[in-house]
Amino acid sequence: MADPLSQLIQLLRPKTVFTKGISGAGRWAVRYSEFGQPSFCTVVAGSCRLVVDGTAPVTLQAGDFVLLPTTPGFTLSGFEPVQPTFIDPKVTSAPVDEVRHGRADGEPDVRLLGGYFLLESPDAGLLVSLLPTLVHLRGIERLSTLVRLMGDEASNERPGRDLVLGRLVEILLVEALRSIQGEGATPGLLRGLGDPRLATAIRAIHADPAHPWTVAELASDAALSRSVFFDRFTRAVGVPPMEYLLVWRMALAKDLLRQRDVDLAAIAERVGYRSASTFSTAFSRHVGQPPGRYARLALA
Repeated sequence: MADPLSQLIQLLRPKTVFTKGISGAGRWAVRYSEFGQPSFCTVVAGSCRLVVDGTAPVTLQAGDFVLLPTTPGFTLSGFEPVQPTFIDPKVTSAPVDEVRHGRADGEPDVRLLGGYFLLESPDAGLLVSLLPTLVHLRGIERLSTLVRLMGDEASNERPGRDLVLGRLVEILLVEALRSIQGEGATPGLLRGLGDPRLATAIRAIHADPAHPWTVAELASDAALSRSVFFDRFTRAVGVPPMEYLLVWRMALAKDLLRQRDVDLAAIAERVGYRSASTFSTAFSRHVGQPPGRYARLALA
């Protein structure tokens, strides 16, 4: 049976990792403007305060892991009140050495290892739709280890560096996403996969997206009545079953269109349409441009 989470992350194609050490001591605070790309950090030692726009303040402590899927504006600080220093990550050059905030001498009150990565796929919104603004996980050593490995790999120019970093980011995402899977997740794929009945139907969709699925057939796979399945799926995933199927088919289609020399009729068949014209109409309605134009722009 297909693994929807693995398929999603492979489709997003994370790449280009940047990591840095961060420390703070005494009275300090930094205010970062919105960045738009996924960022992450793990607390190596000590503690500090994090306030992400639109969320409640949280105290970070040693062993904590944070993932910001789109990195909105946020403030990172010590616990004494002070006017934050403003930083725009889009125009500030990436530092080579560890970044120190507050008092320059002596042992820091907190040490973090953080960074960001890019998603090669234009369907990065798929990831964002699955997650809250802030993912804050505590005591998951595997995540802290992965961040340290990424920091070590990024700081050296060893052969195969880019490939290793790409794989480490994929593993990092899998670990973070499955750690919040289930009832505690916001509506989206992760919450749906946390429901054993719905997970059966979701895996069926991902295993064979070209199949002419109906709500009744998916409900039967989930061993639920049609009405119960429809309501339960919509509440958990955030969209009705057929809309989820459409979104996934279009994501797959866009990925295929970004590859050279793929026949439109073959793509249509692989994502569940009987003809290229039917697929083209559905794609244009969903994406806002015909598949041929989308492919040309993607390959330009």
